[in-house]
Amino acid sequence: MGSLTQVTIDFEQSHLLFPTLIGGILLTLGLAIVVTRRRRIATAGAYWRGILSRMDRLRLLGTLALTVLYFSLMVPVGDLWPNTGLGFLICSIPYVLATGLLYMHEWPAKQVAIMLAIAVIGPGLVWWLFAEIFFLTLP
Repeated sequence: MGSLTQVTIDFEQSHLLFPTLIGGILLTLGLAIVVTRRRRIATAGAYWRGILSRMDRLRLLGTLALTVLYFSLMVPVGDLWPNTGLGFLICSIPYVLATGLLYMHEWPAKQVAIMLAIAVIGPGLVWWLFAEIFFLTLP
């Protein structure tokens, strides 16, 4: 009877509880959508062909490449200056600038200067906020 009033927590696995629950719920909801709308999904080929023919492949693939590069470099750069958040700061400035320039259709000097200011001020402010106000270090 004493074991009913005791709780044992496995701290090496406890952080996986909610992601597993959320993943299961999302999988169940996805299956429900597929089952209830299977006819509509099966006939959506022409719709998606139209979407794929009109999409901007350069911006899509550029965004994907920049994002993969950003997340791949953040930890190795941060390991050069551990527990300072400089990996986040040093990688975020060029990422924000490159992504902003990728989505600009024209590059007038004034807009490029504004984008450069955003790329420096935005991540710098986030880095300062987390380090000085919340006492958290970013990667």
